[in-house]
This record gives sequence, structure tokens and C-alpha cells, in this order.
Amino acid sequence: MAALLSSLLIFSFFSFATSLTSNYYQKTCPAAETIIQKAVTDATKRDKTVPAGLLRMHFHDCFIRGCDGSVLLNSKGENTAEKDGPPNVSLHAFYVIDNAKIAVESVCPGVVSCADILAVAARDSVVVSGGPSWDVPQGRKDGRISKASDTKQLPAPTFNISELQQSFSQIGLSLKDLVALSGGHTLGFSHCSSFNNRIYNFNLTTDIDPSLDPSFAASLRHVCPAKNNAKNAGVTMDPSSTTFDNTYYKLILQHKVLFSSDNALLNSPKTRSLVSKFACSKDAFSKAFVKSMIKMSSITGGQEIRKDCRVVN
Repeated sequence: MAALLSSLLIFSFFSFATSLTSNYYQKTCPAAETIIQKAVTDATKRDKTVPAGLLRMHFHDCFIRGCDGSVLLNSKGENTAEKDGPPNVSLHAFYVIDNAKIAVESVCPGVVSCADILAVAARDSVVVSGGPSWDVPQGRKDGRISKASDTKQLPAPTFNISELQQSFSQIGLSLKDLVALSGGHTLGFSHCSSFNNRIYNFNLTTDIDPSLDPSFAASLRHVCPAKNNAKNAGVTMDPSSTTFDNTYYKLILQHKVLFSSDNALLNSPKTRSLVSKFACSKDAFSKAFVKSMIKMSSITGGQEIRKDCRVVN
């Protein structure tokens, strides 16, 4: 009963919006998407880690109070904002959203929300990485609340399948959404701290997670030694590919993924079946990913159109 009440309280902060439309700014700011796309493309040319950063940022935004741009707000006074919460300290590329906002404001002042800019930028990050495109529903408002303490709602890399299912179901997402959205791990980089639990002191009797491929585990231990870990040491999420594709699911089946939460997708008949399906078909994955991204990004909860994405009006 307590878990159900907690879930209802979290879900009551936001809801799936039915008022979002792909042509929301057609009359008020028709150039918005082109401007945002340029900001993402220009930044990616200078820094290949930008797409993964923006996609992860959007995901982390939507899981807390809906997709309201609250992850973009700076800490102020005694309030520590989401971006400074433990799971978010490695988020980066906020400047890309800033650049897009400044450019959009110069053409259409006070019209386009930061939350919409982030949602479109996440789509453009997938596209620039060779992934699918889709029409992004728009019309979100920006939230005024951002608390680091709320980041405990984010699914952790150490989660098992039950914890993952609960985390996603709390915001109205299904097991299929869970598996499809996990495919975003085809992009990005992980620090050693996110998977050290699998390569050292796994449990009282085993040092290394027995579900890890032995050669892969050895390579991770080489990059992440037990002592004297460099602060920024880590590996790419998908070392075999630099594009947005379905290789991630093939790596799950080969037991060559980083997180406990990645491997956990094999521990439920339904999620395992979906992993196999997506590993066999890039098209099936792309279609499922797009559907789940639209569903997740339609969770809203904001109140205003921010002039500056880092501070409330």
C-alpha cells in the first residue's frame, strides 16, 4: 500500500499531455526547429559527446515532474537543483540548450519553452547520430521547481528488473518502453563508478559478476583498477559502434554490457524477448524507440515559458 501511495503521489505531479502537437509553433515561431537543429549540429561537430549528453538530459528531465525543463535550472541560495543531484553531476552540454534558446529568443521572444527545446534537441541528437527521426509533439511549459533530492526517482545503473519496472511504471511507462528507451545506451560514456559493483566485490563469494563475459570483465578491470581510479576513467557504452543503432541489444545477449540494469533486461521473459527482437531487427528497435520517446516526452508538468533556461522568470 505504501509503494502504491508513493507511486500515485509521484504520478500526480504530472500527466500525459493531450494538447501537445507537432505543429504547435507553426504560426508563432516556424523557424524554431531549424534553429534548434543547427545548435545541436554545430555543437556535435566540435564535440562528439554532445548527442549522448542531450539525450540523457532529456530522459533525466522527464523522469522528475515530467518534461518541464527543470533539469536545466541552476541551484540558487539554499536550494540545490536537479542538475547538481548525484545522478546528474555528469550531465553536460547544457550550453547547447542555452545557445538554442538565445537564438530562438532573438527571432520569437517569449514563445518557445526550454522544455520543448530540450525535447527537440534530444530528437536531433538521435538523428545526427544516424538514428531515426520523428515529429516531436510540442507545447510544453517550463517548471519552476528543481530539487536535487528528487533525483532519487531516477532509475539507477544498479537496479534489478523489479526496481526498473517500478521506476518506469511510476511515470506511466511499460516494460516495452523500458527496453526500447534503454537502447539509448547505444550512445554515450560511463564512468567506472557506475559499473564497479560488477567487477569488484560483487558479493560475499564472487569478486566479478558471473553474468559478465570474462574477457569483457577483464578489459573493464584494466580500465578501472581497484585502486587509484582516475576521476574521469571509464568506457564508451557501445565500444563497437559510434552510431545510433541496435548493437546495444546484441551486446546484452553477449553479456558485454556495463550496467546491472542493462543485464537485468534478460531477467524477465517479456524483456528478454524484446531484447532478442531488437537485437535481430534495427527497424523494430527504431520504431519502438520512437514510439516510447514520444510517449515519455509527452509527460508534462510546467507552468511558464522561461526567458533564460537556467533561472525561473
